[in-house]
Amino acid sequence: MRATYERAEQIVSRLTTDEKIRLVSGKDAWTTEALDEHGVPSIMLTDGPHGVRKQTASTDHLGINESVPATCFPPAVTLGSTWDPALIEEVGSALGRESRANDVSVLLGPGLNIKRHPAGGRNFEYFSEDPFVSGKMAAALVRGIQSQGVGACLKHYAANNQEFFRMSCDSVVDDRTLNELYLTGFEIAVKESDPWTVMCSYNKINGEHADINRDLLTDKLRDDWGFDGLVMSDWFAVSDRALGICAGLDLEMPGSGGTWDAQVKDAHAKGLLTTAELDLAVTRVIDLALRVSEADGTSQFDPATHHELARRAAAAGTVLLTNDGILPLERTGSIAVIGAFAKKPRYQGAGSSLVNPTQVDTFLSALRAAVGDAAVVHYAPGYDATTGETEEALLDEVRDAARKADVVIVLAGLPQSYESEGFDRPHLRLPDGHTAVIAAALDVNDRTVVALQNGSPVELPWADRPAAIVEAYLGGQASGSALADVLLGDATPGGRLAESFPISAADLPADRDFARHPKQVEYREGLFVGYRYHDTAGIPARFPFGHGLTYTAFDYSGLSVRKSGEGYTVTVTVTNAGPRAGSDVVQVYVRDPECAAYRPAKELKGFAKVHLEPGTSEKVTLKLDRRAFSVWDVRSQEWRVEPGTFEILVGASSTDIRARRTIKVEFGEAVSPAHGPAAFVANDNEFRLMLGREIPEAQGTLPYHRDSTVADLKETAAGRVVAGMMLQQAKKAFDTSEADATTLAMFDAATREAPLRMVAMGSSGKLTLAGLDRLIRTLNLTSSKAWRARS
Repeated sequence: MRATYERAEQIVSRLTTDEKIRLVSGKDAWTTEALDEHGVPSIMLTDGPHGVRKQTASTDHLGINESVPATCFPPAVTLGSTWDPALIEEVGSALGRESRANDVSVLLGPGLNIKRHPAGGRNFEYFSEDPFVSGKMAAALVRGIQSQGVGACLKHYAANNQEFFRMSCDSVVDDRTLNELYLTGFEIAVKESDPWTVMCSYNKINGEHADINRDLLTDKLRDDWGFDGLVMSDWFAVSDRALGICAGLDLEMPGSGGTWDAQVKDAHAKGLLTTAELDLAVTRVIDLALRVSEADGTSQFDPATHHELARRAAAAGTVLLTNDGILPLERTGSIAVIGAFAKKPRYQGAGSSLVNPTQVDTFLSALRAAVGDAAVVHYAPGYDATTGETEEALLDEVRDAARKADVVIVLAGLPQSYESEGFDRPHLRLPDGHTAVIAAALDVNDRTVVALQNGSPVELPWADRPAAIVEAYLGGQASGSALADVLLGDATPGGRLAESFPISAADLPADRDFARHPKQVEYREGLFVGYRYHDTAGIPARFPFGHGLTYTAFDYSGLSVRKSGEGYTVTVTVTNAGPRAGSDVVQVYVRDPECAAYRPAKELKGFAKVHLEPGTSEKVTLKLDRRAFSVWDVRSQEWRVEPGTFEILVGASSTDIRARRTIKVEFGEAVSPAHGPAAFVANDNEFRLMLGREIPEAQGTLPYHRDSTVADLKETAAGRVVAGMMLQQAKKAFDTSEADATTLAMFDAATREAPLRMVAMGSSGKLTLAGLDRLIRTLNLTSSKAWRARS
């Protein structure tokens, strides 16, 4: 047991009930309560996860108000595509140093929710569609952050895979899918990095709010995985404070002005919340405060050095999707740079992760500096950087510039308004203006390279036309220099896709029930997410999971698979057979051709990134433990291996398999039969069998209750009046006078979709829970529509 934990227990033994209740809620938006007389300091928690977002003066949890300058590293989508835990740990260490320099004790990240659907508005903050990649990348970032004595925070736990009504929607997911896809990444990160904190999500999971879900917060997280840190709520995510403490939620954030104090005290007095349960939460809060205040770490850093690290990380996460040999570019002749992103880059997402960068490199400036006088660089904006819209005069400039150039580089992608915390994308298409600019350039010059800046996959129906396509994702503040490095060959395109790029969103089974119903989302696709679907269904992705080209060539040879305890050791030799230095990612997939429980065609169970000079080789060794062959057995509630034949597949993507071996696994036990969706989207009977119960009906809008949203109030005349008043109060509380369109859209979604209990929590005591309950009773009594819904 940690010394700080033992001291925390001693302090708790001296506290009054009121002091304990005070400590389990935050002091304000970003800090915890202090008890100076007992030696308990207040600590600061701040948004991340790819940069320190410590707000100055006026604070909010939506990313509206200004924050201190900090290095904007590439977001998780780009870090995930590096497939390089060592590099990500280095980035995490830099984040830890900057946190300490700003007196931040806990950085709220990484996020590692699975990218169930590529249209998820917050996907840029997450690593992958695959839990193994997500867990490994998150663990690396946590280790780096915490190496500097700053706590990291895994979020958002769990099954939080869309922004649409994220604060109230119920994720209906079967137990096997929940464990194998949506919890495994968190499990890996907990076991491999010992995070100091975990954040529960807003949503319900199978009818129960995440903050009161004892199975997730205690049974899984603590008892099964060994987590010994603090669990906090997402901001205003508390649905019942007393029940939350019983379930394992330690800290309510932000402070809600004592909204829940009376309820917690009453539950304690009645024995519904035991002293032992309350003491446990308080002990964990004090332990964290002592732990971070006494931890060793470095607060000194050089912004220029961190900027160069951000540049290196951006290049390492840049994915070369196609290339006819035009890349790397020659530094001679005439180069046309087209696209307003060249001057106004899209380099990070919007919302609570928005970082105020220490500097921003633009691609146009970086390219001109790199080529010097050896080449002439012309520029045409092509489209509006904010809206993505174009007009004929701009397209004429594009054609003129492209026609005269030896090579054309078009920067396209998604403007900030297309993807953000708070809302999901309605489609996967590029803005029409970007598509028109790309077509205009290609029509007059087939030596056109398209470089994409976006936080998640886009549909690319024209993908076979450009000479090369580069997925630069969101590269952070050094994105412009990093892209120039890659295009000119000063850096290798080190990225591999950690998510599949579908040909069309309509191909995806998750598309049938994604961001459609405000009360409920049904995960009828089961395990068939991303490559697990594409490779099993035989529906090819435009660009498959794990894909990424290089400027050289790699050969795989000498694959061996040897028994090692209750697992296997996979060894393969990788040789750089090309003319340039480069990196490759060796990916190991496991295939179970016959099992009592349905399984995808293959599942990633190991990977390693190698960096090789021309003509050199490296022997890569990866271990597959028992878990690599396991399925979650619902009946026994444990991980089981069904003995039999397995295939070990080694490749450069989920579809580019270079070598394979068949093995006979003799250890294991019987696996209970489990059937999935035969056509990849479960019908009602199949979904009932997967759930093991009846399919729940989505909760109705009426009658009103604490979980009703502000949007729900508009169902009745009296409710519309109240909703209008609440929205007016929200506008007064948040100054959006200078906010851009994206921030306004996020704010609008956050206020409309907020549950009524959240309105009370954010009212600074003006609306108590008792007052809210009276208001709800009045609305239900005065509306005949609400009254009829009661029966």
